[in-house]
Amino acid sequence: MNREKVYDLLERKYREFNNRSFIETDPISIPHRFTKQQDIEIIGFWIAMLAWGNRKSIIASGNRLVELMDGAPYDFVLHHQPKDLKQFLDFKHRTFNATDALYFIEFFKQHYKQHDSLENAFLKSDFRGKKPDSNTEHAIAIFHENFFSLQDFPQRTRKHIATPERNSTCKRLNMFLRWMVRKDKSGVDFGIWKKIKTAQLLIPLDVHVDRTARKLGLIKRKQTDWQTVLELTEALKQYDPKDPVKYDYALFGLSVLDKMKIH
Repeated sequence: MNREKVYDLLERKYREFNNRSFIETDPISIPHRFTKQQDIEIIGFWIAMLAWGNRKSIIASGNRLVELMDGAPYDFVLHHQPKDLKQFLDFKHRTFNATDALYFIEFFKQHYKQHDSLENAFLKSDFRGKKPDSNTEHAIAIFHENFFSLQDFPQRTRKHIATPERNSTCKRLNMFLRWMVRKDKSGVDFGIWKKIKTAQLLIPLDVHVDRTARKLGLIKRKQTDWQTVLELTEALKQYDPKDPVKYDYALFGLSVLDKMKIH
């Protein structure tokens, strides 16, 4: 398929799948239940980190988290009492367990005591007047360092938070950043962060996106790792340099929702 046909296909499928009906059956439906920015950030991040496996089970776990936090994640992480944490001891989603959940809560508590937004955890301490990075690779590495900056953090929780420094695709973090940063008329992504720019975002690369991108000739690299994320994002910038990750909808939709009907 030549470049023009690939562009036409990506644009068509992006418009088809980037709509409000997508929300209903996707984990992003959980943060869409909230209007306060901090609530959206907390539950959005948590859901994104749990987003592997069956989508129904992810949504079920998300609903359980909202219930455990009394329907108000921001208020809960700031004002909970020790007795309120006992109910998390039975929480489990695949390999994510109570130890991980309690550390997430403690990180959120400490972070929001000092900052109004989770976006700050992805930023250099002083980024004013400095040339912005071309993508979010450094931002994700900064976040990983900040997330595990609390004393005596559980080593087991590291497996749930990826970093480019381990050559991971960082699919879930890139997806979360897409949710927070992108904004368009469809209203699927939230677009509530302004310091990280849409053009800096990187593609959330999972098996579905990877499969479709290879079929369209957008990936040449044999492995699927961080370098593949960079390669695919650069390829997508040829079609939209200001918003390359919008094609996540098209690539994912072609593979999962449209059953690879590339035409």
